[in-house]
Amino acid sequence: MWLKPEEVLLKNALKLWLMERSNDYFVLQRRRGYVEEGGGGLTGLLVGTLDSVLDSTAKVAPFRILHQTPDSQVYLSIACGANREEITKHWDWLEQNIMKTLSVFDSNEDITHFVQGKIRGLIAEEGRHSFAKEDDPEKFREALLKFGKCFGLPEQEKLVTYYSCSYWKGRVPCQGWLYLSTNFLSFYSFLLGSEIKLIISWDAVSKLEKTSNVLLTESIHVCSQGENHYFSMFLHINETYLLMEQLANYAIKRLFDKETFANDPILDDPLQITKRGLENRAHSEQFSAFFRLPKEETLKEVHECFLWVPFSHFNTHGKMCVSENYVCFASHDGNLCSVIIPLREVVAIDKTNDSSKSVIISIKGKTAFRFSEVKDFEQLVAKLRLKCGAASTQCHDISTEVPISSDSTDPSDNTEVRSLTCQRECSETVNTEALMTVFHPQSLETLNSKMLKEKMKEQSWNILFAECGRGVSMFRTKKTRDLVIRGIPEALRGELWMLFSGAVNDMAANPGYYAELVEQSLGTCNLATEEIERDLCRSLPEHPAFQNDTGISSLRRVLTAYAYKNPKIGYCQAMNILTSVLLLYAKEEEAFWLLVAVCERMLPDYFNRRIIGALVDQAVFEELIRDHLPQLTEHMTDMTFFSSVSLSWFLTLFISVLPIESAVNVVDCFFYDGIKAILQLGLAILDYNLDRLLTCKDDAEAVTALNRFFDSVTNKDSPLPSSVRQSSNVSGEKGNYIRVDITDLIRESNEKYGNIRYEEIHSMRCRSRLYVIQTLEETTKQNVVRVVSQDVNLSLHELNELYVLFKKELFFSYYWCLSCPVLKYHDPSLPYLEQYQIDCQQFRMLYQLLSPWAHAANKDSLALWTFRLLDENCDCLINFKDFSSAIGRVKGRDTAKGRSRLHAGISKPPNVKKVASLKNSPEKGKGKVDIQAYLSQWEDELSKKEENIKDLPRMNQSQFIQFSKTLYNLFHGDPEEESLYQAIAFVTSLLLRMEEVGRKLHSPTASAKEFSGTVCASGGPSEGKTESHLKKDPSSLREEPQWSFAFEQILASLLNEPALVRFFEKPVDVKVKLENAKTSQLSCRTKI
Repeated sequence: MWLKPEEVLLKNALKLWLMERSNDYFVLQRRRGYVEEGGGGLTGLLVGTLDSVLDSTAKVAPFRILHQTPDSQVYLSIACGANREEITKHWDWLEQNIMKTLSVFDSNEDITHFVQGKIRGLIAEEGRHSFAKEDDPEKFREALLKFGKCFGLPEQEKLVTYYSCSYWKGRVPCQGWLYLSTNFLSFYSFLLGSEIKLIISWDAVSKLEKTSNVLLTESIHVCSQGENHYFSMFLHINETYLLMEQLANYAIKRLFDKETFANDPILDDPLQITKRGLENRAHSEQFSAFFRLPKEETLKEVHECFLWVPFSHFNTHGKMCVSENYVCFASHDGNLCSVIIPLREVVAIDKTNDSSKSVIISIKGKTAFRFSEVKDFEQLVAKLRLKCGAASTQCHDISTEVPISSDSTDPSDNTEVRSLTCQRECSETVNTEALMTVFHPQSLETLNSKMLKEKMKEQSWNILFAECGRGVSMFRTKKTRDLVIRGIPEALRGELWMLFSGAVNDMAANPGYYAELVEQSLGTCNLATEEIERDLCRSLPEHPAFQNDTGISSLRRVLTAYAYKNPKIGYCQAMNILTSVLLLYAKEEEAFWLLVAVCERMLPDYFNRRIIGALVDQAVFEELIRDHLPQLTEHMTDMTFFSSVSLSWFLTLFISVLPIESAVNVVDCFFYDGIKAILQLGLAILDYNLDRLLTCKDDAEAVTALNRFFDSVTNKDSPLPSSVRQSSNVSGEKGNYIRVDITDLIRESNEKYGNIRYEEIHSMRCRSRLYVIQTLEETTKQNVVRVVSQDVNLSLHELNELYVLFKKELFFSYYWCLSCPVLKYHDPSLPYLEQYQIDCQQFRMLYQLLSPWAHAANKDSLALWTFRLLDENCDCLINFKDFSSAIGRVKGRDTAKGRSRLHAGISKPPNVKKVASLKNSPEKGKGKVDIQAYLSQWEDELSKKEENIKDLPRMNQSQFIQFSKTLYNLFHGDPEEESLYQAIAFVTSLLLRMEEVGRKLHSPTASAKEFSGTVCASGGPSEGKTESHLKKDPSSLREEPQWSFAFEQILASLLNEPALVRFFEKPVDVKVKLENAKTSQLSCRTKI
């Protein structure tokens, strides 16, 4: 490898390097202690240890070439090599292309400059096709060389970054280097002859966390397949941990959760992943999640600055974040002040002439924002003007105070204007009013104490709007949070839900989209629409709005439109309950966009087949319980109790367990604070009931206690009429449950647990996601092994090991397959046995690792024929049961018969009837599943009799020739090779004579003598004779009448030969095969 020319002091270097070749301008050296045959004695151990600790390139590149100039002690290193062949190639190139040219230069300086320029040019040429695109390309190229040399992974394995650290082997730290690539976590250390090489695939990681104990002040704990690994002594442990977390979650998404990955085009190409790209991606995700922006928004710039807060008359310090369509600001404490400015609302962008370096952004509604002390503010203004196309006003001095008009318009007006045309077109179909305004209109005639409190709440919000503005770009402060905790007024709830959730931005960016979806989805019939129809009448049935066609029709349209928009989610139970509450306070189109925000941004992966998102947040909730309520954790023997109880809390945002008038206050906080509000409230509920839960003797008693508590929760300020309110009167005989006001409960949750930070929740979600996915995968494995063990002659341990190999081979196939970014043959919605399937190429690799006949010359053909035999439905895929049955046939009783049966099956042609039945199978259709077809197919399978030997088709002439060749290849290299050849020759002759006798009985003219002589003229193999005979007279097979054998004839003949019986009954230690396959599986895949 060519290196960037760097100075080397040869006087000191001679202690560690030996000269092998030299001329006037170049020197080729070998590292002292390096011996190509291995070893190197004590010198080799010491030098190798020194290289490993100091991260010397010489550890993996023990040869180098230096450029020298006469009468100088300073040399330039220009190339290194991992072996003599590589370095000799560079040396020869220098002698052929450079040496002749150097003689024309007059001075040594010119020679050195020329050599340096030429080497840099070679490096640049190599870099065009290199994956090294990091901050320091030279160091990265060296690390890439070491990575490839140490671990032998394919060139397509993309190295992302590397770190110096210690790996703890027991209680002994081993200093070395940690390499993070797209598919593996790898570690290498070499100390005093002891080499440690560790390769962990990201998809096998079940736990990844930062830990500390007495020995390790701060370390990273990685758990993979039950083994714990600890890495410490990082220079930047937080940076390392975040990158490891991102790579692990990327692998999990790519291989296990393709529904999520399919919506993630940024990571489609593994070769484009870089350290800087991952860091930028993490920042963008935090940015869009914090400000509730569309997932497509990418963070472009971040500027430290001050924002003038006019109603408080001071500048608050924070960060300005700029994306494609938004300018956002958040103060450093996170709660003091935040602002979101959509560029679609901007009318002017200006800068001041004074030294304040200020940027003024003016938006619709006579509102302006002043950012001061902005670095490179002139460039920022130019970029923002280009982004939004706002007309620049003439620069002039602007006063320090930027007034905010109290006449700020309602943000809903902007979105209404954009979608006005669409609403007119579909006004007859789409409901344009919130159901609460239709069924519970507020009027002055019905004023009471609760209505007066409601009006006072509205007045408080109006005062806030006058100070902070109204709409997307309003200032969000601590006062905003306090008002949300008290409960949003009924009249403002829909507007503020849209605002705080970010759904207002989605609706503004897609005017008329909902109406189009309603029209397109009208009349569709599939599994999702059937489930929707079934659940319509179960959605808040006690509320008058859903006791007539108006509310039910709106609910049907919203759910059906969303299922049409996102078929991967479609419809999931609990979506109907959530959507019915959204429709009470928001217009139909707004309810749709609120549902989109909840399902796709705020509660990701909640509403899919495996509800992974809910399971992840349950794991986060359990972790928070352990941290904040340790006495409850000690009392509960099984933490799964909290998972079973809290599932409905997370899926329905407490709507299913709390009265509706109280639940809407929880939804208020959820749209403002996200999942943090639900976690805080869950902790507060357990804390409030702590004494009762500690006295419970079992889970059932604890569930009863919590249900009674939920019945006691009220909302004393709710203006809803008694006919709608769901709170019940809790009698004293049920356990002295005092009524709890939801506002007090929410306020207490914020006071006690408000210090939980968004960053902590995000980190816990990432950690828990690994655990949840691996737990689901382990459950799948256990179920598959349990089902297969009943029909396969392998132990449970062997089946577990075989399943790991089976799945790993499937993953290896897609680690470096650029044309298939997601796992092709994995569908978690299918039954356990069908979730993972392998194709012929993947089966071939496993066959070579596990088959007792993998040494045969025609092993690829054997694998192909065996695969065809197992692929009964002819879809070119087999599942684990099919695969394990093939491996099981080489073990146990009746092995000779089983293996012979397997070999005879190689000649069996594909079953046309099975192919036809496959096309008509209800599983293969993408449309509606025909249950009757499933039942009839199941009945047919149950009625089938076990396949009999007599049912097998007869083996014709060409198939028998191929069968004979296969057996000859199998026997090659066996200790009893000669006796096996004689035995098969005898069997072949016997079969042919039997066929000849049979033919004479039916047709005296038929004969098979000619073929008999070509197949087995001697005791050895006669493949060449057979082929030459067929080449000389290719028409002979057509002229002679075709003959064939029954399988029972072949089997009986084979079993009469002791040598053949011993060969097929030779015991195969499957356990040893599995152990060898585990160690060699990756290296075999790497060679390919």
